[in-house]
Amino acid sequence: MALCTATSLIHVFLVFLFVAPPNQLSQYYSTQINAWIYPLFEQNWRLFAPDPESVTRQISARTERTSADGTRQVSDWYDLTAVDDADVKHNIFPSHTTQNMLRRSWTAYLEAFGNGDRPHSERARMMQKYLRNIAVERLTASRNGTFEAVQLRVITRPIAVPATPGKPRPAAQSPAETRYLPWWKVATDGN
Repeated sequence: MALCTATSLIHVFLVFLFVAPPNQLSQYYSTQINAWIYPLFEQNWRLFAPDPESVTRQISARTERTSADGTRQVSDWYDLTAVDDADVKHNIFPSHTTQNMLRRSWTAYLEAFGNGDRPHSERARMMQKYLRNIAVERLTASRNGTFEAVQLRVITRPIAVPATPGKPRPAAQSPAETRYLPWWKVATDGN
C-alpha cells in the first residue's frame, strides 16, 4: 500500500513538473522527468486544440529469419495499420491505445529522427525501440515462428482537400510517399 501511494505521489509530482511553466526545479531534473513521462505519459493539448491529420499513413512490417540451411527468408508485408483500423471499426468503445499507439509512435519517431534513420539522441533511440517493439509484439501475436529482424514500411498519402461549392476544384494532391526503415535486429525475447 505504501509503495502504491509513494509511486502515485511521485507520478503526480513529475507530471506537474512536466506541464508546469519552466522553473529551476523542472530544468535541473529535466532528464529524469522526461525519462518518466516519455513515451507512456506524454502530455499535450491536442484534445483541446486538435491538429487534424492532413495525411494518412499505412504502416506495414515484415520479418527476416535465417533458415536451417543458412538462407535468408523474408516474409510478406503485414499491414499493422489495417489491424488497428479493424479493431476500432468493430468496437463500440475502442480504447485510446487501439486508436493511437501505432500512429503516435510513428509521429514521435518522425519528430526524433526527421528524414534520416540514424539516432542522434537517447530519445531517438528510445522511440526507435518503442516503434520496433510495437511491430514485434503485433507480428509475434499474428504469426507463428521466430524471426531475427523486422523492417517497417510507411506509405504516406495526402488527404484530399474537400471541394467548396461554387469555387474551383482544389489542385491535385502530391503522390504517395513510401519510406522503408532499416532492418532492426530482434532478440530471442522479442526485444
